Amino acid sequence: MATSSRIQAVERATGRGWDDWLAYLTGIGAPELTHHEIASAVLGELDGKIDNPGWWAQSTAVAYEQHIGRRVPGQRPDGTFQTSVSRSTTLGMDDLMRAWSEFAAGDADVVALIVGEVRVSGTEKRITWRAKGYEGESVIVISEPKKDGAASLVVQHLGSPTPERNDEVKEQWRAIVSRFVAGL
Repeated sequence: MATSSRIQAVERATGRGWDDWLAYLTGIGAPELTHHEIASAVLGELDGKIDNPGWWAQSTAVAYEQHIGRRVPGQRPDGTFQTSVSRSTTLGMDDLMRAWSEFAAGDADVVALIVGEVRVSGTEKRITWRAKGYEGESVIVISEPKKDGAASLVVQHLGSPTPERNDEVKEQWRAIVSRFVAGL
């Protein structure tokens, strides 16, 4: 049984103790359900009762799966791993993504982690830079606004096959993002 760092946050956000969640999830047969089925059931419990019920349904499902040993922290439902690195900046969302795109195109460490073409798309809420990685991995870099008009850069590396690879790419992205932000 893994201990999830998400449990206290789930309790605070949902107003429901972990023992109550365990009783509910056991009652619906959650050990035999998929991640999607668990999250959907939890969403039904939370919808209309709290802010961001979808987010907290996912968090509750992940915490439960970690609790019962179905997955370890950082592990996705498909068995692969993901990690993220984020940093706040003083740039606005559009300027941040322009700066990131220019930096990434010329940075040997970024180029070494991706294959193929980069795709950039956006809305007024976020701009996303996407690239495929090696061996089924992928990289998503998000520029999202903060309340003060500045933006945060969030790098997600998805699909790592092992926890060790996940740790390795997290350190690589920490160094890359630190170097990028220092150059702003």
